[in-house]
Amino acid sequence: MKSKAGIISTYAIALVGLAILTVLALIPFQKPKPMNPQLSTFWSLPTDQVLQQTHSTTAGLSRQDAKQRLSEYGANSLKQKHKSSAWMLLLNQFKSPIILILIFAAVLSIFLRDAADATIILAIVLISGLLGFWQERGASNAVEKLLALVQVKATVLRDGQSQEIPNEEVVPGDIVLLCAGKNIPGDCLVLESKDLSVDEAALTGETYPVDKLSGVLAAETGLAKRTNSLYMGTNVISGTALSVVVHTGKETEFGKVSERLKLRPSETEFERGLSKFGYFLMEVTLILVVLIFVANVYLHRPVLESFMFSLALAVGLTPQLLPAIVSVNLARGAKKMAKKQVIVKRLPAIENFGSMNVFCTDKTGTLTEGEVKIHSAVDVDGKESVGVDSPQANRVLLYAYLNAASESGYVNAIDTAIREYKTFDISSYQKLDEVPYDFNRKRLSILFKKESTHLIITKGALKNILDVCSTVETAEEKTIPIADQRQKLHQQAEDLGSKGFRTLGVAYRDFNQDSFSKDDETNMTFLGYLALFDPPKAGIADTLKELQLLGVTPKMITGDSKAVAMSIIQQVGLPEPKAMTGSELEKLSDEALMQRVQQTNVFAEVEPNQKERIIIALKKAGNVVGYLGDGINDASALHAADVGISVESAVDVAKEAADIVLMAKDLNVLIEGVKEGRVTFANTLKYIFMATSANFGNMFSMAGISLVLPFLPLLPSQILLTNLLTDFPELTIATDRVDKELTNKPRRMDIKFIRNFMIVFGLLSSVFDYLTFGALLLLLHAQPQQFRTGWFLESVISASLVVLVIRTRQSILNSKPGKYLLMATLATIGVTIIIPWTPLATLLGFQALPLSFVLVLGAIVAFYIIAAESVKHIFYSHVKF
Repeated sequence: MKSKAGIISTYAIALVGLAILTVLALIPFQKPKPMNPQLSTFWSLPTDQVLQQTHSTTAGLSRQDAKQRLSEYGANSLKQKHKSSAWMLLLNQFKSPIILILIFAAVLSIFLRDAADATIILAIVLISGLLGFWQERGASNAVEKLLALVQVKATVLRDGQSQEIPNEEVVPGDIVLLCAGKNIPGDCLVLESKDLSVDEAALTGETYPVDKLSGVLAAETGLAKRTNSLYMGTNVISGTALSVVVHTGKETEFGKVSERLKLRPSETEFERGLSKFGYFLMEVTLILVVLIFVANVYLHRPVLESFMFSLALAVGLTPQLLPAIVSVNLARGAKKMAKKQVIVKRLPAIENFGSMNVFCTDKTGTLTEGEVKIHSAVDVDGKESVGVDSPQANRVLLYAYLNAASESGYVNAIDTAIREYKTFDISSYQKLDEVPYDFNRKRLSILFKKESTHLIITKGALKNILDVCSTVETAEEKTIPIADQRQKLHQQAEDLGSKGFRTLGVAYRDFNQDSFSKDDETNMTFLGYLALFDPPKAGIADTLKELQLLGVTPKMITGDSKAVAMSIIQQVGLPEPKAMTGSELEKLSDEALMQRVQQTNVFAEVEPNQKERIIIALKKAGNVVGYLGDGINDASALHAADVGISVESAVDVAKEAADIVLMAKDLNVLIEGVKEGRVTFANTLKYIFMATSANFGNMFSMAGISLVLPFLPLLPSQILLTNLLTDFPELTIATDRVDKELTNKPRRMDIKFIRNFMIVFGLLSSVFDYLTFGALLLLLHAQPQQFRTGWFLESVISASLVVLVIRTRQSILNSKPGKYLLMATLATIGVTIIIPWTPLATLLGFQALPLSFVLVLGAIVAFYIIAAESVKHIFYSHVKF
């Protein structure tokens, strides 16, 4: 037998070891290299000086130099990743105040009295923490691998060659090549630019894109006026640029703001629900624990023993494995969704994905094939280039081909379709200048020289083309004022739209200079239309029907004309389409829009900024909204949606803003993701139901009986062991089968329902607990050790078995549990039955029971399971969820 001094020294060494590990885990790793003071106002320095200060050249860095800088400056991320994350994850398992107080009390009891009980308590707490750590660590590793599949990348020069690297690997001194749709990976100085326009709304709040060009500015120039600088968190709208990265990560302007404000993603609805649930349990637990402690002290029981008993009850009442269960459920859901080509970037979005009841999408590539094709060119008299000899229509094709074949900005499907439809010999045309397409002008203009003449050719959205035209060219190649022709031109476009064709306008202008700007897009001559078509996807009608059967209402948001949108929506079989145009939307107040969006399922001729307004109105109307977008102008709507969804081929800014990325732009993939999200949500709720029913009932019963018995019904270590064993099967809940009725419609976290569930099944559990107490005391005349053993057996076995009942709304005979849940439940029951007959029994305060005890307890458990099954059917027939 060890002396008390020996025991104390042993535990002192253990505590010192734990302290050392804690300190090691909290020691910060090498700090990133601080910012060069001379570059604090880099916009005021000449480009050659900035290159010198960043030790770079216009040819970029070498791969070796970039690798060295990455280790010096750290990852280009606002959330730095540390190798200590595993240690921190382990320590996080013990950060609960109740757990920390329990550990402190157990250590205190080692020095004051019995070391055995305290050791058992510490061991059980440690095992429980390790189980949670093992689960969360595996989930974290799985998620990291999935996120690597959808990394946003930057194009940089390394060893003089352009290559794509993850944004996190961009370092100061990198030379970055930018074009439309690209995120800006750090704070940069513009070296060269061509019609560069940048959206800085995320940083400055400026609504309109800002033009950027190289140059030197005064040091005191304000952030919003630094036209030679580019900043992380912003994105390119149009044009191209070559820039040098000056600051990365937390040294950027965006990083400083996020560090000051500690910016975090807004909570999902599921996270808000979990928070409310946590506060609810905390209130119940605190009230109960304080009452029990005060009552035990009043009954003149030892203060430390009463304190430990109250804390152990608090642990039993607290679903401390909930974070691990949620993480495991979400990570498993993410892995299963990845197999179905759905990559989850932000895990809590899975729950929202399952709760989504409105899904907004664009038209191209989602409802349609996404392969834009040219049907024909149409002149101003309505004659088409197909089957009709129209020189003017053929000239529309030629000018459109010149424009599409020579553009160097935003790559798009329309230009590809034009180039593939018909080729022309354009060797006699020399390209002189270009004003790239952007989402404000919605035009692309290129200046050509042919012999001694200069010609600007412009194509784009019909309305935007007509806005810059002053004349129209007739079939006889005569130019007449456009004023008298506008109605006719719009009517012809409407006629084409009603047939499902999208129209682009083509215009030209004679010019007399070798360069031009967007201000020169005036006094143009309208030449004709291009009629484009994008046929609906095969089977899309069935897909939309399935989406609706899942309780998700699809809505289309498109910039195309109302006629085109209605034609497509009718072809895909959306019932009773009700449309609203962007101009109609503009006239509505936010309150009026909130009412209209519920009944509207087609939004046409919508401007980029109106998409976000539609999403916000739908959310305010009480919906969980998903939005699918892949373009530059979709970022704000993706941010606003409860579930931002993009595709792997999307531009950087859309992919970065999204919560979920589809590896294929296919609604069937989306449907599979929705189903998987609902499975994940259902399994997470199962744990909550379990933690708030049988477990809660057992702890509540124990608290009550402790006020009547002359001894504690269970010792603190026995309570913790009970909690550990009942939690073990629930670790496998992520693998459980889910009934179809739980995935057939969107469901949301409902605290009122959970509270009702807890009251009904907690009280049912307590009824049979008190039946057990009565049987042990009045029928079997159990001694304290026999009482604790019998109560331990009944409590763990009944809580384990009732999991199989409350996991489903159906009969336990009709809905089979998952293989791992069943195996874990049976293993827990087996271990529980064996413990009183092993050498551990004496250490834990148990003893072997006579056969009469076992038979009576077995009958109570069986009766409890039958009663739970009956109550379940009554409960669900009266309470809807």
